[in-house]
Amino acid sequence: FWASAPDAFEVLAAEKLLQKVDVATTGIPEKIGSYPINDPEGMYRGQALAGYGFMWNTRYMNAHKLPVPKEWSDLTKPIYHGHIATSSPSRSGTSHLTFETILQGEGWDPGWRQILQIAGNAAAVTERSFGVPDGVQNGQFGIGIVIDFFGLAAKASGFPTEFAYPSATAIVPANIGVVAGAKNVEAGKRFLQFTLSEEGQQLLLDPKISRLPVLPAAYAKAPAGYPNPFGGTIQAKVNFDSALSQSHYYLVSSLFDQIITFRLKELQAATKAIHDAEKRLGGRISPQLEEAKKLAWTSPVNAQQSKDKEILAVFNAKKGDEAATRRKTQLEEEWSSKAKADYIRAVELANAAK
Repeated sequence: FWASAPDAFEVLAAEKLLQKVDVATTGIPEKIGSYPINDPEGMYRGQALAGYGFMWNTRYMNAHKLPVPKEWSDLTKPIYHGHIATSSPSRSGTSHLTFETILQGEGWDPGWRQILQIAGNAAAVTERSFGVPDGVQNGQFGIGIVIDFFGLAAKASGFPTEFAYPSATAIVPANIGVVAGAKNVEAGKRFLQFTLSEEGQQLLLDPKISRLPVLPAAYAKAPAGYPNPFGGTIQAKVNFDSALSQSHYYLVSSLFDQIITFRLKELQAATKAIHDAEKRLGGRISPQLEEAKKLAWTSPVNAQQSKDKEILAVFNAKKGDEAATRRKTQLEEEWSSKAKADYIRAVELANAAK
């Protein structure tokens, strides 16, 4: 089993769903930056590296006269309203890592403010992660929030697309491991060994794959301009904390769905009304507009609550815990109802701002 979600692998290991496999590797460092590439207990290995950013369709951008974004904060600007696509953390581990990177880079409260602003500019929250690069490739969306190999592979395949890492990104391992109770452990071990060999790492540079090897020597044969996390071409400012991400993994996913995925139309309307009011007021300060922004772009779960042991226990509870399920449903309904009311009120305040 392998995936671009180190926090998910920590969950799998903790639940004893992986088995330890000893494999010999040569030339693969222990860390990328300060982040361990392999599990210290040997339950899984880093097989590739991954970063997070945005891809864009160059034809779409030119047709709509849109500037190329450089940072996450750029995507909050009014000019990008209706031109962005993303997917939900509950449906995509890579989307979870992307938004978790923003939360860790900015801090919980300002991070959610930025995520809500970006989502308010979104044209869609796709049902699957592949829907984002597919939509950018075919010109349905201008910009997509994606894991790097989606953007790199699209360009290498001839689509009119580009990809960039914002400075507030993280480089983390894409892991591989053997499932506990596997019927053919030896075959799994051989496959794992191959993926970490020089030959297996070179395969990651295939244009159709376009992933970042964990073997630094593999980059010697990379195409010109290929991102190299060991060569200083990716400036990742976020030191990703997988333990923190794991601790509120399900909380973040559920919160995103309740206030963004399931309330996207209301959030879009509130964000558009705020942008229109800002343009109308021409920079003048308006208490009504400031209150509208607060209502539209504030998470119902603040930083202190995000660390609350009772709340975390509810969302991390095992299936079958009826009390936790009832409390989880109650919280989700409260968040959804509050988001709807806040977005509607934000529209009213923004429209009345003067």
